[in-house]
Amino acid sequence: MSNVKKTTETVDAKSLDRLSRVLGTFDENLNFLGRELHLVAYVDGVKIRLEGKQEDVALGKQALTALITLAETGETLDTGRVAYCIELAREGRAEEIEVLDEGVVAITARGKQIKCKTVGQKAYVDAIKRNTVVFGVGPAGTGKTYLAVCMAVSAFKSKQVEKIILTRPAVEAGEKLGFLPGDLQTKVDPYLRPLYDALQELLGLETYGKLMERGAIEVAPLAYMRGRTLSNAFIILDEAQNTTKEQMKMFLTRMGEGSKTVVTGDVTQIDLDGKASGLVHATKILEDVEGIAVCKLTSKDVVRHPLVMRIIRAYEKDTERTEKHKRPRPTGKDRVNGTEGE
Repeated sequence: MSNVKKTTETVDAKSLDRLSRVLGTFDENLNFLGRELHLVAYVDGVKIRLEGKQEDVALGKQALTALITLAETGETLDTGRVAYCIELAREGRAEEIEVLDEGVVAITARGKQIKCKTVGQKAYVDAIKRNTVVFGVGPAGTGKTYLAVCMAVSAFKSKQVEKIILTRPAVEAGEKLGFLPGDLQTKVDPYLRPLYDALQELLGLETYGKLMERGAIEVAPLAYMRGRTLSNAFIILDEAQNTTKEQMKMFLTRMGEGSKTVVTGDVTQIDLDGKASGLVHATKILEDVEGIAVCKLTSKDVVRHPLVMRIIRAYEKDTERTEKHKRPRPTGKDRVNGTEGE
């Protein structure tokens, strides 16, 4: 018989609508919460009761309160959102979820409101609003590219800028642009597909086509930026981890009056064959420069399937183990001379 002291806490959902959102289909959200935190969770009217070890119940209460806050915004909740609220609770930051109800980032052509889904995303969007240059660094699925496009479209619609410029280093396929068939647009298309998709969703296919035709939306490989001055534009450099230091410096110095620049990338997916990444270098030397912000999104900001978050974490742990084994161990001579650990 276990001697572990158990406790019970009650969280009030305040309405059946909020309760149903929190519970999810066939109570899958509540069941997920119970499994993750080793709790017994059940519904009593519009209240949810949690039973288990005191520390687990405390975390569960914080996570549920955060979920109810999200439910108040009308957002559809799934196990991914539950996992995120649990992570915030573990970090003692569950109350920060309230910032996600502060405004709409953009509205799609079909009228769907785009809002930040994580606290990290909200900080990223706020940084873009406040700064001239923003680096959005993080793993796949954190929304760094999509949100940058949302902010670009919003700035264009409100006439803060006259054009949107999208660029990306074309190195992923291991081919030079000149070897690929077709004109410049055809060559670059495969590399910028995520940006195209986001623009078409936000503007609608017809408007997007017209803006492309008149040059209000411009797409070009990074190499074609050399020698230009980009004024009154919202400029997005995607997949920036695959720029060299020289390319990054060239790109950042293209910016003219009235422009805003967002640089996005994932430093765990560098394809430069041993060369130093311009993104890694730039975020180190420019972080404290006025007008520049570096936003680092993490696996907690992944808004795809919950499994994606677990996959990213598994790779992060593997990288940490690898780096630990790479560190040189002190030699016997170092130990004798008393220099170990210096």
